[in-house]
Amino acid sequence: MHVHGPASQKTQSVLRFSLAATLLYVVLTFFAGVHAHSLALISEAGHNVSDFLALLLSFVAVYFQTRPATDEKTFGYQRAGVLAAFLNALTLILLSAWIVIEALHRLDRPVLVHPRIMMLVAAAGVLMNGVIAALLWTVSRDVNIRSTFLHMLGDTLSTAAVIVGGAAILLTGRDWIDPVLSIVIAALILWSSISIVRETLNILLEGTPRGVKVAEIRQVLESIEGVEDVHDLHVWSLGSQTHALASHVTIPDIPPSESQRILAQICDTLRQRFRIYHATIQFEHV
Repeated sequence: MHVHGPASQKTQSVLRFSLAATLLYVVLTFFAGVHAHSLALISEAGHNVSDFLALLLSFVAVYFQTRPATDEKTFGYQRAGVLAAFLNALTLILLSAWIVIEALHRLDRPVLVHPRIMMLVAAAGVLMNGVIAALLWTVSRDVNIRSTFLHMLGDTLSTAAVIVGGAAILLTGRDWIDPVLSIVIAALILWSSISIVRETLNILLEGTPRGVKVAEIRQVLESIEGVEDVHDLHVWSLGSQTHALASHVTIPDIPPSESQRILAQICDTLRQRFRIYHATIQFEHV
């Protein structure tokens, strides 16, 4: 299925604005973190790199949905976004490891932090992430965009944590709060990155899609009138939201017109119950 028309154009416009705003905030946060000697701000810049990558992947996914399959790419370009997500997640894992190592070093040798700069930059981040989340909500009919909306909403809350950390340093004068906060942010990066690695590896290795149970599909298909057996059943993902199925189905020795009815019912069941829109069924007769 390809996405065209005003809805796709509006989604792309929202994603372009979100990408530009997030990239600007990453640069601002990084240099502010260096100036304020705040590892929490630097790690927050790294965290917002993950936001930028998530938005970029959503933009790429929306763009490639408009491109038809070709003789060379019979399934289109859906795997390109999956491969990019896998490589980006590996990079983020390395980034989170660096943040933790640097934080442990700062706990051993504290560095004077400027909490006011921390709070001002983080406040700008809360505003930016909140605006982007609100814009994504207006175009969140697609599940890909809804997942990005949830990502940005969660990051709005994590950026608000930097404001709390800056206020705590300002009130208590304890600079160790900054590296501890950066470890918490690194943990958030690591958690989301490992989740992406697991999901993309499963897709690239042709694994069964998350939430899909092969045994349930077999049982439902075998309950269709005229289906005697379902075997050699394979289910895999073409992209993060597109699944495919191939199977051998045993039916009685009946006329082709009758087998066509069974095939139509199988395809309807796969679409409506399991959201599998690409199915290859090979009939075998008793």
